[in-house]
Amino acid sequence: MKKKVLAAILAAAIILVGCGGNDGGKEDDPVQTLEPVVVDETPEPSPEATEEPGEEAEAEPEETREGMYRSELTNEWIDEELKDQRPIAVMVDNEKIALPHYGLTEADVIYELMNSTKNDRITRFMVLVKDWGKIQQLGSIRSTRSTNVYLVGEWNAVLCHDGGPYFALDLIKEKAYCDNFTGTFSRVDNGKATEFTEYILPGDLERNFKSSNYSTEYNEHYPGKHFTFSSDEIDLSDEAGAIDCTEIQLPFKHNGSTLKYNEATGTYDYYEYGQAHLDPQHDNAQLSFKNLLIQDCTFADLGEGYLVYNVIDTTGRSGYYITNGKAIEVTWYKESDTSPTKFYKKGTSEEIKLNTGKTYISIVPSDGWKDMVIK
Repeated sequence: MKKKVLAAILAAAIILVGCGGNDGGKEDDPVQTLEPVVVDETPEPSPEATEEPGEEAEAEPEETREGMYRSELTNEWIDEELKDQRPIAVMVDNEKIALPHYGLTEADVIYELMNSTKNDRITRFMVLVKDWGKIQQLGSIRSTRSTNVYLVGEWNAVLCHDGGPYFALDLIKEKAYCDNFTGTFSRVDNGKATEFTEYILPGDLERNFKSSNYSTEYNEHYPGKHFTFSSDEIDLSDEAGAIDCTEIQLPFKHNGSTLKYNEATGTYDYYEYGQAHLDPQHDNAQLSFKNLLIQDCTFADLGEGYLVYNVIDTTGRSGYYITNGKAIEVTWYKESDTSPTKFYKKGTSEEIKLNTGKTYISIVPSDGWKDMVIK
């Protein structure tokens, strides 16, 4: 981050007091609220705001299946009764002691973000699930951060967490779009400390919705479909500047987060702490993804390990789209709290299309971008 931008942030902030990022359950240490900021002085509009209108090619008839529709999160065929159902976004602890995670292979989209600037930049997952009625056990659940509030807005998702620092909780109250359930899920006796025992079990979400005034269906804050999916399998080999990507190592030293391309399945398998990430809820299936989206993002350091990513940014920051063993550079934009983050092929106004399947999104701190390894 440029020195003058950092100075501006520090000048605008009240003295911040916080606790370390490796929290336990509820957190209420005083820290000043600081919303994401656009770091460039003269931001430019996103490509979709500047494109000239033109003639569109006649669309081919879409495939239909009786009683089913294509999920807006994965493009996979699912029960049409779920069409208007809002997804949930679950905060999942990523400390080694929290492993194994249960139910993460049911996720449609998973975010991995630096949770703290301390502890070798330990990460936390935000797990989006559309068909949450099928959950048998998911977690363990931990606290939220401010960044996650801005991310759930673009999905109209319900944030599921266990507390958080007061500035994040105040932000939730401030944002009308951010419905949330906190500390209201089941406890499982797994022999660990209390902060590692909270999970979503059958009936938990139904009970939470019933006791709240939240709709289970998309509401007035829903911005519409998030991704654009390709009708055909995408091969990036012919794209300008495409590079091989059979492995990507994220710059999160604590977890050692790594994704490796599995040619047999055509997906990227997730590893951390030097081992495969397995889901005991589903016969130790490995967590894997069809699409990877990697974002270079600045952040504001709030002190004592706390931070907030500047995810609302219209300056056109760098990133990668990765699928089927290849990667291309992209530029990403997010115009407001509830605007979906859009990804365009670098140097163009052409929005990327994703392959059908699950997506992994990593928001990488800009000061660690150069440390990311793509093989």
